[in-house]
Amino acid sequence: MEIMSEILNRVSADSFLETPIPEESLQNILNAGRIAPSAKNRQPWRFIVLRDPLLKEKIKDSAYGDERFSQAPVAIAACTTNIGYRMPNGELSYPVDLSFAISFMMLQAEHEGLGSSVITTYREDEIKKILTIPYSMKVLMMLLIGKTEKNGDREIRLPMDRVVSFDHW
Repeated sequence: MEIMSEILNRVSADSFLETPIPEESLQNILNAGRIAPSAKNRQPWRFIVLRDPLLKEKIKDSAYGDERFSQAPVAIAACTTNIGYRMPNGELSYPVDLSFAISFMMLQAEHEGLGSSVITTYREDEIKKILTIPYSMKVLMMLLIGKTEKNGDREIRLPMDRVVSFDHW
């Protein structure tokens, strides 16, 4: 089981082709998010899958006109169902939990030969209204998925010795 190639090849998509995503690939991606780890196994997520072009166009307007919503065949709204749960250190768990789920989805998308991009800049109140998300829930991020023409090379990453130390700072 080799995963490093997906990790090394994944980049945020700058644009998408309008090619439909195979249903099996979409189900695999959603399942990857479903089985992701979460604090105390609370699984505080709900994923709203958007395929309707008119709906994605409305979401695009709430995302400051991000054209990728018009291009990507699938957008996924990652919502939390448990805003109040805090980890023992007092930090809210849902940002970490949903980040795990979205990361798993992005890696599975790469494995399926698809590109992805996370969107966190949007007017949440408008998104919630469009998607009829209850007021008590939070839309933490949106994930766009689709075929891409690879948008260039991965940006340069810091070397290991700059980001990793052992046993002390």
